[in-house]
Amino acid sequence: MPHDPKPIPSFDAASAPRSPRCHALIPCAGSGSRSGRAGPKQYEQLAGLRLVDHTLAAFLALPQLASIALVVAPDDDSLSSPDPRVQLLRVGGASRAASVHNGLRALLQAGVDARDWVLVHDAARCLILPQQIAALIEACRDDPVGGLLALPLPDTLKAARADEAGARVAATLARDDKWLAQTPQMFRLSALEQALAAAEALGYAGITDEASALEACGLSPRLVRGSAQNFKVTYPEDFALAEALLRLRASAAAA
Repeated sequence: MPHDPKPIPSFDAASAPRSPRCHALIPCAGSGSRSGRAGPKQYEQLAGLRLVDHTLAAFLALPQLASIALVVAPDDDSLSSPDPRVQLLRVGGASRAASVHNGLRALLQAGVDARDWVLVHDAARCLILPQQIAALIEACRDDPVGGLLALPLPDTLKAARADEAGARVAATLARDDKWLAQTPQMFRLSALEQALAAAEALGYAGITDEASALEACGLSPRLVRGSAQNFKVTYPEDFALAEALLRLRASAAAA
């Protein structure tokens, strides 16, 4: 599997610390087709920086992360960082699941311990805060499965049916046990790679996030409460909201 000539630093079992390390994996190979932008949304400017630069800054603020891998398309030369922990893995696939899976394989091939934790995060969730990432690590570092940031569903949930006019309500669903999944999602490197390998033969059907891959193997990831501001920039109107929040944070920090 091809990857960047500067692989992440490798280490062997003899030199590995007793406690598993934590690594971040940020897929950045998507085209952002729903964003309404001409190019990949992760490279759009927001509050003076590219969207992905805001995302990366949150992870760089955490010294407990051993490495931060950005999964990009094979021909993408848009990203770089002077921080030695940041590496580019040019193994982006046809889907997000494929990109994550390729990235995990590249980490293992580079010598990262299969027992280490990996935090997979959407590049487009540029409002993630370092303290939210740290809270996930603290909640999951001793968990047998791992977990993800998520929010209890705040709104009434409707099931829909289609008719000639579009969509109509078919039923109101109970929301008491419903959560909105976010990222980062934190799992053992080997467990997540094996779960995605099991789904690969079916084209990763039904794998909408990393947790769903573990669920398909009969495991129950832990839910760790996140923030409503940690939304994924997806649609055209999301850019203005994200920029407003980023500028508000910058003003508060400067005050």
